[in-house]
Amino acid sequence: MEAYKERKTEIANRIKEFQETLNQSDERIFAELCFCICTPQTKATLCWEAVSALMENGLLYAGTREQMVPFLKKVRFYNNKAEYILEARKLFTKDGKLQIKKVIRSFDNVSCLRDWLKGEVKGMGMKEASHFLRNIGLGKDTAILDRHILKNLKKFGVIEEIPKNLLKEAYDEIESKMRAFSKRIGIPLDELDLLLWSMETGIVFK
Repeated sequence: MEAYKERKTEIANRIKEFQETLNQSDERIFAELCFCICTPQTKATLCWEAVSALMENGLLYAGTREQMVPFLKKVRFYNNKAEYILEARKLFTKDGKLQIKKVIRSFDNVSCLRDWLKGEVKGMGMKEASHFLRNIGLGKDTAILDRHILKNLKKFGVIEEIPKNLLKEAYDEIESKMRAFSKRIGIPLDELDLLLWSMETGIVFK
């Protein structure tokens, strides 16, 4: 793909940034989780702006729902997502401290970790859990099947139709097809995801 040649270096640099995330603080990793919780039906850039503001003023880690909501108003369903963030904070807090890295490292298998996140973190489905894993450097073999990716998978003949509902079985099937496509064209899956997303949005983001 010509677009890959143009963006390969930028994509590789972004992947490297993701791979370094697990070396950062629990607070920084929790922010990535909250970002991914916020992304359904909202532009990723707006979600990161909202989460960054909450990080800067400390509300992401200690704020009440009422305190967080004004910063989340650019995010769709902000009341629900404020609640999801509170629930996630409670889930990953042990002995008064965020310990999300300890939970992540307790899993030997990324697929099992994704299933756990989907089941235990409110507001997280397969797509959001995959997104989070990619953003902390664990998504080398997972796909983030959002509307941009699905549109391009159909465009390149990887799938015939975009499903209306992406339940786990359908998600696994399309992810497997995307994985095979990535091997066929020689672009790693995590890089292919960023490439296809950037082809729709014009930017390599997160």
